[in-house]
Amino acid sequence: MPKKKRTLTASQAILEATNQIMKKDSSLILIGEGVSDPNGIFGTTSNLLKKHGKKRVIESPISENGITGIAIGLAINNFKVLLIHQRVEFALLSIEQIFNNAAKSFYVTNGKHNVPIVIRMVIGRGWGQGPAHSQSLETIFSCIPGLKVLIPSSAYDAKGMLISAINDPNPVLILEHRWFHYVKGFVPKKIYQTDIVKPKVIARGNHLTIVGSSYNLYEIMFCSEILKDFNIYIEIIDLRVLRPLNITPIVNSVKKTKKLIIFETGSKIYGIGAEIIASISEENHDIFNAPPVRIGLPDSPTPSTRGLAKKFYPNTMDIMKAMLNQLNLNVEVKKKIISLLSVSLPSHEIDVPNPKFKGPF
Repeated sequence: MPKKKRTLTASQAILEATNQIMKKDSSLILIGEGVSDPNGIFGTTSNLLKKHGKKRVIESPISENGITGIAIGLAINNFKVLLIHQRVEFALLSIEQIFNNAAKSFYVTNGKHNVPIVIRMVIGRGWGQGPAHSQSLETIFSCIPGLKVLIPSSAYDAKGMLISAINDPNPVLILEHRWFHYVKGFVPKKIYQTDIVKPKVIARGNHLTIVGSSYNLYEIMFCSEILKDFNIYIEIIDLRVLRPLNITPIVNSVKKTKKLIIFETGSKIYGIGAEIIASISEENHDIFNAPPVRIGLPDSPTPSTRGLAKKFYPNTMDIMKAMLNQLNLNVEVKKKIISLLSVSLPSHEIDVPNPKFKGPF
């Protein structure tokens, strides 16, 4: 009888990675608001204070600029630092430290000072976060030279990318969608690294290329499974790494499918999708046989009211309709697909994850 694969949630995978590296490397320091909380920031820091002590697991004051500066100073002075901002908006209070000290120290010292710091930041929607606590903001960080910016989607990458980031000699930011913490998947118990330089093709197809990241991928895969019943196969690419932006796997896919949709976690305007499409078009003329499509948040602050929030976020039906608009299908087939999707979707609150989108995949 085959051995059952070991399955963890993304939050469990992050916790395991952090604990394993702290055991292995005594120079690693964990800092953040709430790291000692019993809930452990979605469970990602639970019991680490008890295991590694208050000299290495540091509960910080509510002074994001100060703690980020301290963390960067530690990193410059031969410590490895894992800093956690429970919301990406908290990092805005320390943006000068990140952009001008962490990102530039290696450059301005001609390679004398590395800054081995990892900053985990929580992004995205959930339980009525409203306009100030539900943003993604990945484009703000992704335009800064000297930073790596990661956005994992699977439990496997949650562990592997974190370990790779901790071992990187220069600053790495990891954006974690709230709902991403609940996804499940295969995670080896051993210490392992996954690459932090390029996207990954997670499903092969020849009808359409769709690029997504983080929790959005689970909605894309849900639509893709329905399309398979109609012999339509979507090539799905997990973006994974926002900076450095490696578009080669996307270009190779679009050369085959001739069609592209990009579903991003943040705003559509000035988004990663626009950068990807522009980068492809500059070097690959006439690669598309249909205009590329971007799906993202509207150009508006996030509403707190559930009724408005329901219309604010792109949903699974929006994704499917965008796919169908790119495909050369007759009207009746499109109607059948929409009908099948409608009955397949569970009824759930707008501010909680869809129970069908947790994997494992």
